[in-house]
Parts: sequence; structure tokens; C-alpha cells
Amino acid sequence: MVYILRRLIQSALILLGVSFITFVLLYVLPADPVRQIAGRAATAETVENIRQQLGLDQPLFVQYGRYLAALAQGDLGRSYLQKTEVAELILSRLPATLQLMAAGIFAELVLGLSMGIAAALMRGRIGDQLLMMTSFVTVSAPQFVVSLLLLYVFAVKLGWFPIGGYGTLAHLVLPAITLGILGSGWYSRMMRSSMIEVLRADYIRTARAKGLGRARVVFRHALPNAILPVIAMIGIDIGIFMGGIVVVESVFGWPGIGQLAWQAIQRVDIPIIMGVTLVSAFAIVLGNLLADLVAPLIDPRIRLR
Repeated sequence: MVYILRRLIQSALILLGVSFITFVLLYVLPADPVRQIAGRAATAETVENIRQQLGLDQPLFVQYGRYLAALAQGDLGRSYLQKTEVAELILSRLPATLQLMAAGIFAELVLGLSMGIAAALMRGRIGDQLLMMTSFVTVSAPQFVVSLLLLYVFAVKLGWFPIGGYGTLAHLVLPAITLGILGSGWYSRMMRSSMIEVLRADYIRTARAKGLGRARVVFRHALPNAILPVIAMIGIDIGIFMGGIVVVESVFGWPGIGQLAWQAIQRVDIPIIMGVTLVSAFAIVLGNLLADLVAPLIDPRIRLR
């Protein structure tokens, strides 16, 4: 309980720091959100009136204090251009983002862990080298190249999946596989290193000496310990996915939070940018906390302090 309370306090301080840094960066941007609202033909008087109405003529710390006061009441602000509460806009995109997050992480784990375990078991051989080379390619591949390639082959040429959109399982497959391919390299490398270290442990040699089968040694004794670093990576991935994968969402027409954030950046819609940033930071903090809480369930030797 003390550990959780300490982590919650740390999380609150992290979110406060993220909000302040983001607010300052947006404040010093050369782009003027008021000009976006007023339009090019607006007079100087109109622009100044809008600036005063939004409180953007006040000093930085006054604006930030006002934002924190509203945030403490659960108010993420109101979009300058869409004239809608930011919380409502984010919540409307949340189901699509959660679907893509769950499917993408599942695809990453299936591909990455399989490659990592196989590479560790074939350490130093040609199979290991080929798998690690594949992981390097997947990590280095641009998102839009993988997205367009899968879209061209499986949607345009073969017609197995829709070209884009949202709403059915068929729409989810290609974006999830794209994210799985792009993220599997990190998981495979982490899993390989962790698995090799665990396979050298004394208790693994003891299990082999007792005559246990290879599959049982790997999946029953080695995997639960080797997978612990991967759990921490999943916590980080949750935050990244909650912030949205802008390129993948744009290519596949997926209406997630990332697409909302990209539109807000183009229009300098500061309340939406702040809202998405805080939601992403909160997701990363929550994901890491959950990863820390799950670790002792997998390995009872771990104690939270």
C-alpha cells in the first residue's frame, strides 16, 4: 500500500511536469492560435478581442495557473476551433484507440517473443543471425512504407481486407499487423538477451539434469523469468499507443487519438494538444505502474518497496 501511494505521488509530479513543459513549449510557438480562429481576413481589432476572450493576452503563469485550476476539476478545456470539450473529443476517439492498442500489442508480442525465443535457442547459428537481421529491418522500417506495402498487397491486390476505415475486425487486422511488425524487433531483441541470460542460470541446468523436456524447461522454467523486462516495455507501449500512431492511423483512416492530435497540431488547437499529451503521459505512468504490480505475480521473488 505504501509503495502504491508513493508511486501515485510520483505519477502526479510527473504529470505536473509534463503539463508545464508542454504548456511552455506551446506558449513560445511562433504560430498564433488566434489567427487560426479569426482567419486571414480578420482585422487587428477582431484578433485582439478573440485573444482577450480566450485569456491568451495574459502572462504565461496566469494562463498556466488557470489551466491547472480547471484541470483539478477534471476540465481539459474547450477546443478553439471545434467548439467542443476536449474530454468529449478524446472520449469519442478512445474506443478506436483502445482497439488498435490491444491488437497492436498482441501482434508485437506474438511476433517479437516468438522471434526472440527462437533466436536465443539458436544462439550463434544462422537462424539466430537471420532473425536478428529481420528484427533490425523491422525496427528501422518507416511506418508509412510498411503500412502502404501491406495495404497494397493485402487490400488492393488480394482484396482480403478493406483499404481503410473502422468498425469491423477486418478493418483492424492490417493496422494491427503493421504495428506488430514495426514493434516486434524491439521485443525480439529484448527477449533474446533476457532468455540467453536465464538459460545460463543454475536452476535451468538443474532442470535439464533432471531429464525435463526442452519445451518444459523453456516455457515452464525459463520464460516466466525472461519475460520480466518485456513487461516493462509493454507498459511504455501502452502510453505510446494511447498517444496514437499518427502515420498508421492516417494511412488506414483509423479515427484514433493520434489522428485527432495531428489535426490539432496543424491548426494550433492548444487545448486538444494539451489534452492528448496529458492522456498519453497518464497512460505511460499507469502502464508502468501496472507492469510493476504484475511482475511479482510472475516472479514471487520480486518484492515491491
